[in-house]
Amino acid sequence: MSEPASRPTAAQTTKQVGIIGLAVMTSRVLGLIRDLIIAALFGATRYLDAFMIAFRIPNLLRDLFAEGALSTAFVTVFSQKMAKEGDASAWALGARVASLVTVFMSVLVLLGMAFAPLLVRLQAPGFSASDVVFTATLLRIMYPFILLVSLAALVMGMLNAKGIFAAPAMASSFFNLGSIAGGVAFGWWMDPAFGPRSLIGLSLGTLLGGLLQLGVQLPSLHRAGFAWKFVWDPMDAGVRRVFTLMLPAIIAGSAVQVNVVVNGVFASFQEGAVAWLQYAFRLMQLPLGVFGVAIATVTLPLVSKYAALGDLTEFRVVLARGLRLACFFTFPSAVGLACLADPIIGLIYERGKFDHTATLETAGALRYYALGLVGYSCIKVLAPAFYAIDRRNTPMNVSFLSIGVNLLLNFTLAQWLGWGHRGLALSTSAIALLNFGLLYHFMRQHLGGLETAALAASLGRLAVAVAGMAAVCLTAQFTVLQAFPQFSLFCKLIYLFGTIGLAGTLFLVSCHFLGVPEMQTAVALLRRRLKR
Repeated sequence: MSEPASRPTAAQTTKQVGIIGLAVMTSRVLGLIRDLIIAALFGATRYLDAFMIAFRIPNLLRDLFAEGALSTAFVTVFSQKMAKEGDASAWALGARVASLVTVFMSVLVLLGMAFAPLLVRLQAPGFSASDVVFTATLLRIMYPFILLVSLAALVMGMLNAKGIFAAPAMASSFFNLGSIAGGVAFGWWMDPAFGPRSLIGLSLGTLLGGLLQLGVQLPSLHRAGFAWKFVWDPMDAGVRRVFTLMLPAIIAGSAVQVNVVVNGVFASFQEGAVAWLQYAFRLMQLPLGVFGVAIATVTLPLVSKYAALGDLTEFRVVLARGLRLACFFTFPSAVGLACLADPIIGLIYERGKFDHTATLETAGALRYYALGLVGYSCIKVLAPAFYAIDRRNTPMNVSFLSIGVNLLLNFTLAQWLGWGHRGLALSTSAIALLNFGLLYHFMRQHLGGLETAALAASLGRLAVAVAGMAAVCLTAQFTVLQAFPQFSLFCKLIYLFGTIGLAGTLFLVSCHFLGVPEMQTAVALLRRRLKR
């Protein structure tokens, strides 16, 4: 049996988060480059709406099965197997689950391809008949993506549980590289003028990216000790434990996906809205992926081990620290995105077929998405912890509540008040904050506390630091950045990054003098690295 590892120090946790954050940031930047290229080539047209709807359907399944329920349940059981029974037992579980996932997802791919037109009609009722036919064609090409990324997520879970974070975190960068290079090459091959037909090539590039995301992790998995082989044993106790945990996670996750589908249904009646929301959400996902996902990746294996060992004190300490770190990194990110939405979107996307009107519409959505960023990042850390302590029904019930609230908010904000896609973005943020508040309440109730006083004190100091940062951003927005669309590219870079640098420096200095503990941890780690 493996000896349980001691709890990492705050500096060690921050270091691990930094490694993953750097890898994920690389992936997110490449994702932005991918979106930048797509925006320049296709703008925000109905044809691009079709591509995004087609990609969204397998992507929803990825979030639900691969990187959602399956990842959470598998990492929980795999980590507990290692802690109690050793590596050999954990690897055997990995082989059994991988075999079952391969068969199940292959069947799901075939069904998805067969019923593609129906899936498109359900997701985008505002599309015309010709839009549906074109979208279904793109969907059939991209549907095998779900099989590839399901296996990639499984490999990532095994590596993370073994304490290997960098290689799996970089895997999504290879997805973006493959989809960029392959998508542009295949798209040019299909239509050198990059008309609608070239979106078929972009779909083929998505498949290439999924293949690379899986393949690049396999050497690290082999070196860690895993031997890939087909083992069909669905009745194994460990496998049944994984899928027992998955069921409520799927139900909970399906509520989130229902909310996404509902948003897409409302957006499909407004031409360009699907693209505007997607571009804005991509920007919001940059800090979420760099910080929220990174912190959650480090936290989940630790809380799973402490839950398996019955050490709820250490469980509470690790989880509370993860929440504070998530707030520290994403609170200023949210304020920066909200205050500087127009120049950020303009700098990144406004070129080619993406005009200034598209910039304003996308920036409007980004401001409202930013309001929920802290809630999103904390959910990434908090929700998986419920599965580690076998309280899997709690996230499921909270998510069910969110379906009704989201539908009500969408109708009220987007239709009744006429806010359109901005109302959909605001509804998404409100649901994120509501879900986090409820999950935090129930976890605190279960543990008899969650270091709430420390979290409140940290948030109070952060609010003061962020207020100064917001003042800098807003002052720049209404003065030097007022004529941003008329600037040359060089001037745009100088003024925008100068503003971000000044605001960020003020925030860090403020955190230092206010004594924000997470800032002190990061500075201490940096000093040790510089001494080395």
